[in-house]
Amino acid sequence: MSASSNFFRSPQLSQDFKEFLSTLPREKGKDSLYRYHYQGFWYLDLLLEALISCQQHFQAEDSDVFVTSTPKCGTTWLKAIAFALLNRRRHPATSGDHPLISSNPHDLVPFLEMGLYGTSKALDIASFPSPRLLATHVPYSSLPESIRSSGSKCKIMYVARDMKDALVSEWHFLARAGVSDLTMAKAVEEFCEGLNIYGPFWDHVLGYWKESLENPDRVLFLKYEDMKARPAAEVRRVAEFLGCAFSAEEEEAGEVDRILELCSFEGLRGLEVNKKGKVVATRVDKSAFFRRGEVGDWKNHLSPEMGKKLDRIIEEKFYGSGLFF
Repeated sequence: MSASSNFFRSPQLSQDFKEFLSTLPREKGKDSLYRYHYQGFWYLDLLLEALISCQQHFQAEDSDVFVTSTPKCGTTWLKAIAFALLNRRRHPATSGDHPLISSNPHDLVPFLEMGLYGTSKALDIASFPSPRLLATHVPYSSLPESIRSSGSKCKIMYVARDMKDALVSEWHFLARAGVSDLTMAKAVEEFCEGLNIYGPFWDHVLGYWKESLENPDRVLFLKYEDMKARPAAEVRRVAEFLGCAFSAEEEEAGEVDRILELCSFEGLRGLEVNKKGKVVATRVDKSAFFRRGEVGDWKNHLSPEMGKKLDRIIEEKFYGSGLFF
C-alpha cells in the first residue's frame, strides 16, 4: 500500500501526546496500524489526539446541531439533508447556486475531530455562523462535556446502519483513502473483535441509542434503512426535531421532494464538485465518499457465513435494548 498524504496517515504527533500514547493499551490491527484504547473505544493515534484536544477545548452552544454516526453509515447524506433543512430560507433547494451544488457536504458540515482539532486544524470554528452545524464520529460517552451536559440544549442526530453494510462501506473507503489494504476476511475479523476504528461498533451504536431513549428531545436516532425506505417521512422527522418543521405552504409546494432531490445520493454523487478534489479537513478524495449507498450491498462482498457471524454478534450485543436492524 502506498503512503497517502491524507489526515489519517500524517506523521505529525506532538511529543507530549506520544508520551501519553505510551500509557494506553494498544493493539496492532490486521492492517498493521496500531489502535489505542481510550474511554472504551479504539482509535488511530491522530484521531485520538484530535479527540482529546476537542474534549479539552470545545465549548458547545445551545443552538449547535451535531450529525453523528460510526463511519460509513449515511453520514454524508444526513449532513446534506441537515444543511439543506436548516438553510432553506437563505438557500432554497431549487436555487442554481445552492452551496450543496458547489461544495462537498463534508466541507459544509466539518468533523470536530478532523477539521477543527488535532494536528490539521484546517478550519476555524470562530468563523462559523449560528446555528453551527458540525459532525463527529466520536462515541456519545466521549463527547466533550459541554455537549453532554444536562443543561445543554444542543441537538444531536445519530444515523446507524446494519453492521454488515457499514463494514463493507468502510472497507472500500479505507482502501480508497490509502489507510488500509486489508482483505475482506481480515476486515470481518477486525469488526468482530471490536477493533475497527471508533469500535466496538455495537457499543458506539448502543451509546447513542440509549441516550435517544432517555433524552429524545436532544438526541434523534435514525436508521439508514428507514431513510432509504421512506425518505420523505424521515426528512420530516429531522426537520421537526431541528425545530424547522415544514409549513403547510411548504408541504403544498412540494418542498420535501425538493430537499430530497437536492440531497439524493445519486444527485450528490453526480455533481462535478464531488467527482474531483479533496475534502478540506481530511484531504481524502471527495469521490471516496460516494460509492453505492445501497441497503444489502454486503451480499456482494461477504459470504453467507460471514453475514451470519456478524448477525449473531449484533443479536447478542443488542439483546434487550429494543434496537433491531
